[in-house]
Amino acid sequence: MNSPQATNTPPSILSFAKDLPNICSLAGLLCAVVAIYFAVLGNFAAAMIGLIWAVFFDWSDGIIARRMQGRNSQQGEFGGQLDSLIDIVSFGICPAMILMSLGDFSPWFLPGAFLVVATGVLRLSYFNVFGLIGKSTYMGLALDNNIILLTFVFLFVGMVTKPQAAIALYALLMTLAALNVAPIRTPKLSGNRWYCALSLYTLVITMIYGYQLLHCPG
Repeated sequence: MNSPQATNTPPSILSFAKDLPNICSLAGLLCAVVAIYFAVLGNFAAAMIGLIWAVFFDWSDGIIARRMQGRNSQQGEFGGQLDSLIDIVSFGICPAMILMSLGDFSPWFLPGAFLVVATGVLRLSYFNVFGLIGKSTYMGLALDNNIILLTFVFLFVGMVTKPQAAIALYALLMTLAALNVAPIRTPKLSGNRWYCALSLYTLVITMIYGYQLLHCPG
């Protein structure tokens, strides 16, 4: 007969790594780490590709989780925590590193990098406690929207000098950071239409930046 202590033994940490939605989440984390790596090297086209795929996997893990059958409450709770922690890396630390790199790691860019990460952490903590307002509304701008906009705006960086691009990015990220924690309601972009739109956008952005990598190595 099993003792109460034996029956209450929690599953191993790595057992959750076999859960398909969590595998998808970790794939997004890999994309974010790759984006940070290329951002530090100053290869912003490759960084943008990593960033947009991080968003794609972030959207995909929830869809997979909702469609899977037989997942227990522990798997769901663990997946939610994992997704939130990865979002800090993908949508907080990663854009902060891009800002620092574009600014040649000048100390003047440190406050901006801190604010990007800090507002991201505040926003995710708020969401983890209060969730959605209703069924389809966020309080503040969702962090993944920052990345969708950032990957589009970066297409025009080559039209200005690097210092001008750095200042423009600084202003953009500060504006987005304010919106992330602002007391405003924004719609949750969900459903098959929005997912298909993001999938198409991801492919288009990947092809554009991939072309830049192949034909404009400088």
